[in-house]
Amino acid sequence: MRLLILCTANSARSQMAEGWARYYAQKHGLDLEVHSAGTKATRVNPNAIAAMAERGIDISTHHSKTLFDVPDPWNFDYVLTVCDSAAENCPVYPAKTTRLHHSFPDPAAAADEPKAFREVRDMIGPFIEQLILALKQGKDVAAVEAG
Repeated sequence: MRLLILCTANSARSQMAEGWARYYAQKHGLDLEVHSAGTKATRVNPNAIAAMAERGIDISTHHSKTLFDVPDPWNFDYVLTVCDSAAENCPVYPAKTTRLHHSFPDPAAAADEPKAFREVRDMIGPFIEQLILALKQGKDVAAVEAG
């Protein structure tokens, strides 16, 4: 099973979601290949790296990439967009791909960035765990998407 997480710059939200997805897939015994990408490549925000490290998840080796930098970019079972811009600009995928959308606030836009990154990290984590559990149990992931 393959999951792609998309955001605009692939610098924070999608990177944190990728880290959480790998963590929870391993924790819950789900065989899942996870990638993240952006509509443009920038860099992984150091605040995202620090926030995830506080939860014991190392994303320091991640790098920002576009869809075209991901292996086999048109062959994903699930594509999750984590910001509205990425959802609007997400390419059309084959019928077998299930598209999901759950928008999270952009922590880089906050005045107190470290706190904002922690808050967004803590929003993404439970959402991703519920998604992983739904995938593991073969449940309808649309229920997770709705909240």
